[in-house]
Amino acid sequence: MTNGEQSLNELLQIRRDKLKNLQEMGKDPFKIEKVYVTHYSEAIKVEFDSLEGQEVTIAGRIMTKRGHGKASFINIQDKDGQIQAYVREDRIGEVDYQLFTSYDIGDIIEIKGDVFKTNKGEISVKASTVRLLSKSLQILPEKWHGLKDQELRYRQRYVDLIVNPEVKKTFITRSKAIKAIRSYLDDRGFIEVETPILDTIAGGASAKPFITHHNTLDIDMYLRIATELHLKRLIVGGIDRVYEIGRLFRNEGMSIKHNPEFTTIELYQAFADYNDMMDITENIVAYVAEQALGTTKINYQGTEIDLTPPWKRISMTDACKEYASVDFSDVKTDDEAIALAKKLGLEIKAGMKKGHIINEVFEEFVEKHLVQPTFITHHPVEVSPLAKRNPDNPEITNRFEAFVNTWEIANAFSELNDPIDQRGRFMEQLAQRDAGDEEAHMLDEDFLNALEVGMPPTGGLGIGIDRLMMIITNSPSIRDVLLFPTMKPLD
Repeated sequence: MTNGEQSLNELLQIRRDKLKNLQEMGKDPFKIEKVYVTHYSEAIKVEFDSLEGQEVTIAGRIMTKRGHGKASFINIQDKDGQIQAYVREDRIGEVDYQLFTSYDIGDIIEIKGDVFKTNKGEISVKASTVRLLSKSLQILPEKWHGLKDQELRYRQRYVDLIVNPEVKKTFITRSKAIKAIRSYLDDRGFIEVETPILDTIAGGASAKPFITHHNTLDIDMYLRIATELHLKRLIVGGIDRVYEIGRLFRNEGMSIKHNPEFTTIELYQAFADYNDMMDITENIVAYVAEQALGTTKINYQGTEIDLTPPWKRISMTDACKEYASVDFSDVKTDDEAIALAKKLGLEIKAGMKKGHIINEVFEEFVEKHLVQPTFITHHPVEVSPLAKRNPDNPEITNRFEAFVNTWEIANAFSELNDPIDQRGRFMEQLAQRDAGDEEAHMLDEDFLNALEVGMPPTGGLGIGIDRLMMIITNSPSIRDVLLFPTMKPLD
């Protein structure tokens, strides 16, 4: 054991000894159940003129402590921020003041006292009583250096929230943003629903699922990779405008913009198309930014981004031509497309067709240019198994992806409602699974049955909440906008 570790252990033991002494005195803080807080820090500061001289009850965590003989100043942190408290021996009594001096940074206390302003002009509470509510047996990171280790911040988010106020602000902004999404859709007649997280088929997206086992039924089940197929069933059932905000689970890689579990919103509107979904996407993102930040013009990691509608709209093939100087208009066959891909140094996988090559070129050479909000439209049918074909060109679909800061934040299309075409595409996906593609769609017979019952022309949209929150809150990693990101166990 190093000297540093020994010193830390001694400090931790001192805190436990203090708790034991309090318990032996009949002052066990952990027996206290309820506290009647009358005011929080921000309200006291905002309403000082009317509260000056009035008694208030505050409660929170001791963040700083400065003693001056028989008087001390402390900073108390509550849900809104921090406020200073002034504690004097001659006001709370000698015995209680001695107890107070034994309290540590991190302890949670209740203070009753009068609101006043110090000689230096700081709004404070002059304590008449102080009561310990919870003893902190750990030591908070030192004030000036804080909790800076990224790994530790994510593992101990509870400490991160205490010592890094900007982190708490990020998640308050996230909450406001999700509330704004709900408000926008609710005001337009959409109904929020909940669909299964566990299912016997993982459908609605090209992704590798997590597999679990149901003991009673003795069957394998999947954590959902999308909410799409269930929501479309509701469109068939006559709920014409429907949405769900919830967690999805994909057994894939991790990066600054990928976490195995993440939050999306999927929405579907009967008698609408992908153009309507573009309108909803740009307007909902702008509305979220306005409600959460007060502006649609933001700065993300030093880059100015204007979320104000309308956004640029360009087809995938035109984007390949504009940004990568690759023209697919003269490429007629799959073999020609594969030859072009080899010339560009792209990896060729078994079963790839022209549409796959177009998508590969786009991902490799175009995405990195899409900083300002851009709709990429008309994806190849090979990579869009649930989208409706374009009536003028059956090789492409009426689909779009929305990009901001080079990231895809939304995916949408005019939904395929032809059950015969859908079955054919599912069969192609099954062939890809048989060839080793674990992300290809499974065959969902019940969904096909729903389409045979009849689904109206429908527009569908999915937005990645976490990536959008990264942009809105200027966060460099998806872990910064997830309260508890997936982490490898320390052992």
